[in-house]
Amino acid sequence: MDKNDVWSAVLEVIKLSIEPQAFATWFQPTKQVEYTNGTIKVVVPNLFFSDWIRHHYMGEILSALKGITGRELQVEFVVQNTRQEGKTPRVEPTPHAITGTQFHLRSRYTFNTFIIGEGNRLACAAAKNVASNLGRAYNPLFIYGGVGLGKTHLIQAIGNAALKIYPGLKLYYTPAEALFLELIQAIGKNTRIEFKNKYRCLDLLLLDDIHYLVGKESLQEEIFYTFNALQDAGSQVVFTSDRPPKDIPTLQERLISRLGSGLVVDIQPPDLETRIAILLQKAKQEQFKLPEDIAAYIATRVRSNIRTLEASLLRLIALHSLTGRPLTTQLADEALKDLVSPSQPLDANRVITMVADHFQISVQDLKGRLRTKRVALARQTAMYLLRQQLNLSLKDIGYLLGGKDHTTVMHAINKIQQLKIKDPKLATTLQNLLQQFNPQ
Repeated sequence: MDKNDVWSAVLEVIKLSIEPQAFATWFQPTKQVEYTNGTIKVVVPNLFFSDWIRHHYMGEILSALKGITGRELQVEFVVQNTRQEGKTPRVEPTPHAITGTQFHLRSRYTFNTFIIGEGNRLACAAAKNVASNLGRAYNPLFIYGGVGLGKTHLIQAIGNAALKIYPGLKLYYTPAEALFLELIQAIGKNTRIEFKNKYRCLDLLLLDDIHYLVGKESLQEEIFYTFNALQDAGSQVVFTSDRPPKDIPTLQERLISRLGSGLVVDIQPPDLETRIAILLQKAKQEQFKLPEDIAAYIATRVRSNIRTLEASLLRLIALHSLTGRPLTTQLADEALKDLVSPSQPLDANRVITMVADHFQISVQDLKGRLRTKRVALARQTAMYLLRQQLNLSLKDIGYLLGGKDHTTVMHAINKIQQLKIKDPKLATTLQNLLQQFNPQ
């Protein structure tokens, strides 16, 4: 391979292992400038990019470089903004040591960085219990939920916590897909005994995305016997999946029985308050000052999963860093482009603002404690529309309107439903507001 094409080859490998949005944001603006004496130099737009890539993706980069060149290389980032005539470009050296790679754990996935909400409280409590009582609490622990809700974070947090509690612990984290590829290689190389020994001597096995077992009979067989061996030895096993054991198709009945023999807990999508907390914490980790109103704006637009939520924040950080533009809802809209369906641009802040304008009161009064007839009706109308148009939970609506409890919100919705039948004026008001929303 031409030495000038090494970084291009690295990018092709990285593209296969990370989210498309993350690749487009952090890797497409990069370019190789030099490859000499065991060091590859890569241009990045600014210092923020170099810090971000080094902190979040260096493990993948070093692994790809070694696979492509067969050598242990160093990476230096040349910050494009500082390249001035007559001056030496600033470079950021990258250390070889990557914390936790021997276990395949990411150090940032801990219980301290996992935001707890109503949708994941039980799963998090069970995970903490398992980490401090390996083989004695819930064995196996089976965590399931939709894509991007924090299953991988939680299962790796168990590993990171257990390593601190039990020095010398033998543990391994792996996605089921990687385990399958490893098994195929072991069969091809006639090293299946070594494969069995690797996994059956562990104190803690963390197996992610177990739904990948669908149609993999040989892998199902191997996991069944590995699980039995580990459980007989008193070792702990933790699984994650996008569905409960009984709903994984083509799974052997005896494996379904084993997977469900411990504790099965689910993770639900986070509510609005939790989504805001996730954004603010993520921003704090990246030393980025995110205004709470912008966090709330993003959180009301992104309701699907945490992965999309974090991708939106990363896109916002990148846009702000590259352009220097102020943090506004307009900039947030650009960050949300291609991440949130354009067919659903209506958001809670817009509903609240338009209701306040229609009733000629301030948003502050709408969210406050004032109980005049006009304000009370406006507040109840806003609650009703947030429920009808955005299908927000009662708790989310209460949070958006100043921390009202769910019973207050329920009463307001029921009252507006009754009034719109009896009061033609209110029915017209609701119709006018709906026309103004115009999701196009």
